[in-house]
Amino acid sequence: MQGTMLIDGKPRFGAGARFHGLDAVTGEALSPAYGSALPRDVDDAAEAAAAAFRIYRAVPRADRAAFLDRIAAAIEELGDSLVERAMLETGLPRGRIEGERARTVGQLRLFGDVLRDGDYLDRRRVAALPDRTPLPRPDLRMMNVPLGPVAVFGASNFPLAFSVAGGDTASALAAGCPVVIKAHPAHPGTSEMVAEAVATAVRRSGLPAGVFGLLHDVGIDAGSRLVADRRIKAVGFTGSARAGKALVAIARSRPEPIPVYAEMSAINPVLLFPAALDKRAEAIADGFVPALTGSCGQMCTAPGLLIAAEGPALDRFLATAGAKIAATPAATMLTPAIAANHAAGAARLAATPGVETIALGAEAGPREGQAGLFGVDAPVFLSNASLAEEVFGPTALLVRCSDVDELAEALTAIGGQLTLSLHVADDDIPAVRAMWPLIEDKAGRIINGAFGTGVEVCEAMVHGGPWPATADPRTTSVGTRAIDRFVRPVCYQNLPKALLPADLG
Repeated sequence: MQGTMLIDGKPRFGAGARFHGLDAVTGEALSPAYGSALPRDVDDAAEAAAAAFRIYRAVPRADRAAFLDRIAAAIEELGDSLVERAMLETGLPRGRIEGERARTVGQLRLFGDVLRDGDYLDRRRVAALPDRTPLPRPDLRMMNVPLGPVAVFGASNFPLAFSVAGGDTASALAAGCPVVIKAHPAHPGTSEMVAEAVATAVRRSGLPAGVFGLLHDVGIDAGSRLVADRRIKAVGFTGSARAGKALVAIARSRPEPIPVYAEMSAINPVLLFPAALDKRAEAIADGFVPALTGSCGQMCTAPGLLIAAEGPALDRFLATAGAKIAATPAATMLTPAIAANHAAGAARLAATPGVETIALGAEAGPREGQAGLFGVDAPVFLSNASLAEEVFGPTALLVRCSDVDELAEALTAIGGQLTLSLHVADDDIPAVRAMWPLIEDKAGRIINGAFGTGVEVCEAMVHGGPWPATADPRTTSVGTRAIDRFVRPVCYQNLPKALLPADLG
């Protein structure tokens, strides 16, 4: 690690504000120092990507697939050094980082398979009917083509799988789009190491250097300028609702507006139906607490809201869940700012009239998160919109409802979600069927008998949802359909074979 960015295949030191990655546990500054990108750095990276696009877009699918395989291999070649740096900068345990690395290389290779298969092109042909009356029909063919250079923002909570070579980058590169990464300042060393692995794969593949670029910035200026740059044609983002909405506003205000595929905020409600609680209240609680507190709650699919009908079975659930939360140790959070925001959010819940503290985990230090479960009656929840806001970390709110009708009313009060979990038994099915249109309108993934954590990277996965979970509910950032965000359809009418794309000839 040298503390550099990567622009047109060359390392460059940022001349802007200096910053360091931090040891997430101790707060100690880690070497090397990094410099923030200046406007000319952003401009150069975008220009290099635009120049590379003219060549990269025409690279055969098999060659792009081999390129993605080489990125995966180069990341694996980094070995334990990458795992150890990511652990230092995030405070996440080795098992979590190793699993995330496996997911990262796995999804790169998955998109290689997507390229070899070619179904994402959505190729179609309508044959000419020259003798049709009253008007002849021309030969019409259609396929998807790359959109253009893509800006990708590294996520704080996934230093590998949603960062430099994560799902947004893999799907954009697969589509034929160069990528300029704005690295997350919480893990600059991890980002630099992975960026060098991607650059190694670019060189080994004989591709234009501008196919991939990396920018550092401790602030927001470089990212804002990148989204505003006329050469950037789409944006991939995972982060806070505040930042995501700001990027959407920038993209929409451009002379040429562009799509921002932002994954932002979700509380991932869990609906606990009466018969299910009667049968297995304790078992549901046993699954809920690890889903809430795993990775210190810093998962975009962590269950932050429970909605349940009152009764003895709910009391049993709370007794089990409360005991497990009380026994949960505090854990290091990704950054001091995230830890402070979590503590403030939990304190806000605790101080809200009508909200009770059901259970708290071990007391947290200044960079740690304390597990917590709070409770509120449905009428109070319905009268206070702030109670439906995300508290990013190991904190959840239980909404007590008088009956299933009030449970549906409470669900109506929240916005779009990444996931919605159902815990039902046979006797609950009629009530669930009655609520189904509402349930389906609220989330991109509906889960039965489990919780949203654990996202399978595959053809059938949807990691998206209605606003404010994402900026575009028609898309997913995980799974093979993620490539659809970075292509556009083109129709070719009566073109001679010599001018048709190879994939349509």
